[in-house]
Amino acid sequence: MPTPAKAAVIDEITERFQKSSAAVLTEYRGLTVAQLTQLRRSLGAGSSYAVVKNTLTKRAADSVGHTDLGPLLNGPTAIAFIEGDVVEAAKAIRDFARANPMLVVKGGVVEGRTVTPAEVTALADVEPREVLLAKLAGAMKGNLTKAAGLFQAPLSQVARLAAALQEKKESAEGSAAPAADAPAADTTTADPATTDTADAADAAASTD
Repeated sequence: MPTPAKAAVIDEITERFQKSSAAVLTEYRGLTVAQLTQLRRSLGAGSSYAVVKNTLTKRAADSVGHTDLGPLLNGPTAIAFIEGDVVEAAKAIRDFARANPMLVVKGGVVEGRTVTPAEVTALADVEPREVLLAKLAGAMKGNLTKAAGLFQAPLSQVARLAAALQEKKESAEGSAAPAADAPAADTTTADPATTDTADAADAAASTD
């Protein structure tokens, strides 16, 4: 049975999980107080960045169904609780980590789903939904149903989709034949960018 003081901390962390649309777990070993303050301010209005105790946080996470976070709760841990724009906050974390490599993203929860560090980074690369919708609408030649499906998809799903597309692109670039050996282009073949985008939207629209 936790002491009243520990129980109050657990309740506070539980409430933050419940109010936040996303929570990103990080390891902050070696960062100064000034650097942590800089990161906290960069997350935007409505968000916070707090150093937490792993044992108490695990209790709080378990109480709201985030049991998958248990293995991530080791070492010095601080959590970005995001109540504002999730994509903008992910961008802030990514940019800060690039400038301060000691910040390590462990993973987190986005809209109730556990995400990996790669998915947090992919989320940071997502363009605003309005831009995505406009691009998809054009690429699909007016098929707005598929575009709207991705537009309305949860951010965690969009992050996984972006990560998958990036892996597919890198794989294709690595296996491409030399230009001298490449066959002549078939003018009847669909534009690869259009095909990839349509496939991506199909996957997003059918998920969940």
